Amino acid sequence: MHHRSSTVSHPVTYTAVLPTSRATVQHIATLLLRHRFKVGTRAGRRVLGCFAQAVLICRFLLDAVRVSQLARDNAMGTSTAYRYVHEALDVLAAQAPGLRSALLAAHAAGHTHVSLDGTLVATNRVGVHGPTMRRGRREGQRVDLWWSGKHRRHGGNVQVLTAPDGWPIWVSPLRPGREHDTTCARTHPDLLDALDEFTAADHKVLADLGYEGERDRLICPNKQPKDGDLTVSERSFNRVHAHVRARAEQGNARLKNYRVLQKVTLCPWRIGAITAAVLVVLHLEHDRTT
Repeated sequence: MHHRSSTVSHPVTYTAVLPTSRATVQHIATLLLRHRFKVGTRAGRRVLGCFAQAVLICRFLLDAVRVSQLARDNAMGTSTAYRYVHEALDVLAAQAPGLRSALLAAHAAGHTHVSLDGTLVATNRVGVHGPTMRRGRREGQRVDLWWSGKHRRHGGNVQVLTAPDGWPIWVSPLRPGREHDTTCARTHPDLLDALDEFTAADHKVLADLGYEGERDRLICPNKQPKDGDLTVSERSFNRVHAHVRARAEQGNARLKNYRVLQKVTLCPWRIGAITAAVLVVLHLEHDRTT
């Protein structure tokens, strides 16, 4: 039996086109250049220039290219490629809009409402014990920190604020996938307070039944009673609410058009930085923040 060699002696090369504009890549390169100047990187000490590193991170975000592949394509070690990816993620994530600035911009843009929705970003890293015990199992067995019972998969929970047309304007820091949306919203130190400040007679915050515990702050649909039916007015309200809030689902889809968010292979705790970096690139590519 013949085995294929692990080293390709005559690799095949091909031409590829990055599905993003040169202006976006150049902007990212400028951010990386400023970062290198800030940390005191000396000239000639890097394998890649800033533009090449910007292309590398765009390939990682847009096409979810494996880091090992990025390393081979750029003739560098895998550990060096990982450092380049993490560095670029941090530089981009630092440019993501803050919560209050995003809400202030939404107010200035005249948005009648924003929508809050959680999304699970899948990950293949598993086996981390959470703080709670599993019911009905042997003593000492704990719930997996990243397992989402709702989605039946491992991942991290990210809260997303969207404009009325579904455009994502803000993403939250990461919470483990085992936490429900209400818990994630309450855990964020400023989220609910900032949404309270935004809410007024002509500015509302819409959410789904995942936030039922915060119904006093957020506009949620009516839940079906266990021993009865919704009234005609409650059903009518739910239909209107679903129609208006449906665009929020498009915001999550826009983010997950970047293939890296379809399944993250880095440490799950990096999902927050990855999502923030994707939001920044999305805003750059479409020249829109609100």
